[in-house]
Amino acid sequence: MLISGSGLFIVIAALAFDALIGDPDWLWRRRGHPVALIGALIEYLDRRLNREDRSPQQRMSAGIASTAIMVVMAGSVGALIQAAVQQLPADNIILALIASIFIAQRSLYQHVAEVRSAFAEGGLTEARDAVAMIVGRDPEQLDEAGVCRAAIESCAENFSDGVVAPVFWLALLGLPGLIAYKAINTADSMIGHRTDRYASFGWAAARLDDLVNLVPARLSALLLAVAAPIAGGSVGTSLGVVRRDASKHRSPNAGWPESAMAGALGLALAGPRRYAEHVVEDPFLNAEATRQAVPDDIGRALDLYTAACVIEAAGYAALALVV
Repeated sequence: MLISGSGLFIVIAALAFDALIGDPDWLWRRRGHPVALIGALIEYLDRRLNREDRSPQQRMSAGIASTAIMVVMAGSVGALIQAAVQQLPADNIILALIASIFIAQRSLYQHVAEVRSAFAEGGLTEARDAVAMIVGRDPEQLDEAGVCRAAIESCAENFSDGVVAPVFWLALLGLPGLIAYKAINTADSMIGHRTDRYASFGWAAARLDDLVNLVPARLSALLLAVAAPIAGGSVGTSLGVVRRDASKHRSPNAGWPESAMAGALGLALAGPRRYAEHVVEDPFLNAEATRQAVPDDIGRALDLYTAACVIEAAGYAALALVV
């Protein structure tokens, strides 16, 4: 679809549908979310092909083949759905509704907001349980500031992975690009880990995810920086932290939105983190910020996130006027 007027209409409508409707529990409890189906395919390929009796090279080859299978299948399904829907009346509206299923705008807000609510309703213990739903690190090792930072970092990173990137690929390649992206990103979240089991098998998924998020991550940082005044920050400070610290993150992409968020909120984010199987010794982003994160900062991060989502939609609307 390579950015067209109708394609941009689908993008804007999909963002609106996701903001208004999100992912209704009553619907996906019965039918299973499409991303869960992608996850089931990944689990199947993992069980069948990622066997411990194989050499690292064999497991890497199996991972490359598995990733290729997932991307081709996802893109093909997207192409078939798009071609079928384009034969119907109101095809762009229907395509926008389908596309909205793969955008995490509303659900990300809800999950992060639940951490803030948990602090108010049940204190640190409930907040740890809530943040465990959106991060992979060990919640029992987190104090109040650690839980707050984890929620804010998740908001920043998933703004890129769950909102900006899917919409970018939808605008560029239509439904096939969107669903293929979700397959890549889901594979990375499931098998793209530097553990003994996945270092070889998940290599292709992790590297491909790095590639497809290269532009969206940087766009996410720009959107968050532009929205910084909403959270009491400044555009210049946020961009300055991005320029200085984004490359310090172990991920080539996550450091961009996280450093923009850190600069906008005046907090140090990232840093050393403990996961179930390993410890990550990353430097802090915006390390000179000494104030500890508190639950109110989660609310500020959500305000910043909401403003960035609005700016993103406005940007696509402006682009539609000139295409």
